[in-house]
Amino acid sequence: MSKIRVGVIFGGRSGEHEISLRSALTVMNAMDPAKYEVVPIGISRDGRWYFRSDAMRVLSDATQKQGELDGSGVPVSLLPHPAGGGLVRYSGEAVVSNTGTEWSSPIDVIFPVLHGTYGEDGTVQGLLELAGIPYVGAGVLGSAVGMDKETQKRVLRDCGIPVVRFLALTQREYREQPRLASRLADELGYPVFVKPNALGSSIGIRKVKHVGELAAALEDAFQYDRKALIEAACEGRELECSVLGNDEPEASLPGEIVVGREHDFYSYQSKYLDPDGAECKIPAALPAAVVDRIRALSIATFKALNLRGMARVDFLARRDLSEIYVNEVNTIPGFTSISMYPKLWEASGLPLPRLIDRLIELAIDEHASRAALKFSYQPK
Repeated sequence: MSKIRVGVIFGGRSGEHEISLRSALTVMNAMDPAKYEVVPIGISRDGRWYFRSDAMRVLSDATQKQGELDGSGVPVSLLPHPAGGGLVRYSGEAVVSNTGTEWSSPIDVIFPVLHGTYGEDGTVQGLLELAGIPYVGAGVLGSAVGMDKETQKRVLRDCGIPVVRFLALTQREYREQPRLASRLADELGYPVFVKPNALGSSIGIRKVKHVGELAAALEDAFQYDRKALIEAACEGRELECSVLGNDEPEASLPGEIVVGREHDFYSYQSKYLDPDGAECKIPAALPAAVVDRIRALSIATFKALNLRGMARVDFLARRDLSEIYVNEVNTIPGFTSISMYPKLWEASGLPLPRLIDRLIELAIDEHASRAALKFSYQPK
């Protein structure tokens, strides 16, 4: 059987660019070369796409040096119509593979390993829909709602899924009504968490203990988004659960994040910069009834947000587990060496290479089922 040609997209125009590079390196290393021909596609910080035959070396160097992709490689694009079927140079010629020959077949499936804006938010998914190429993960709607924290929480709340109390504030509202933010925070009660509305990896998040810290936290959040979220704190335990599937999703065993004493919460520094910043407990030490509830809530969240393929659902819980809230979902969860999504599935009996296989299978199955739909109508 011929190999499945998998386009792996990484990098991107996002504050999570560097995390994407780490995830892509893990994903490509886990792909069975007997099954897959990997087509590495890097997106530089300015949004340009490049075919990178040297991807493994570049990603290894970049992750070690906390660097980003440069503008080298073969400039490529993806045509937004199904007849294209693959990458083209800007001149419209076929891209040359790393074996020196032209690809005679289109890309079979895309694995977007993109985190944050212009990658996890439905933009790339929309392009892939227009191009008619199967892709791993949530569709346009699920990706967009999964990235927009305010919309996500509103949908979950309306579906009866517990979320912490929250209020949103646009940058314009903050500039025109300077006292509005303090009124909103007072309404929720300190401490509160301030974060960009549409970003991940704990970038731009601050824990605000009193009103004197609020302005700086908002200014930080507004560097990354025009809308900020102010959330009531639920201090206690941070739990995570991985979901896999399309119409019949399954949930992994839950895990727990235990933040180091030097950190106030699970911040970017504790995740990625401090080797002692956090400890992952897999599986989490929880009563069986709580495990069942978290898995059920994870699947309910996955369905409520119209997700498919994969997602990691993050929870906040009181120390005594009397209250459990869905904090947020990640529709393209991390695949770094410390990421919980693959680790939770490994603990649940699905090692990373098989997880990659399953995600690609789900992408192809979903595309096939959608392709069977009619896209024209002739009245009788």
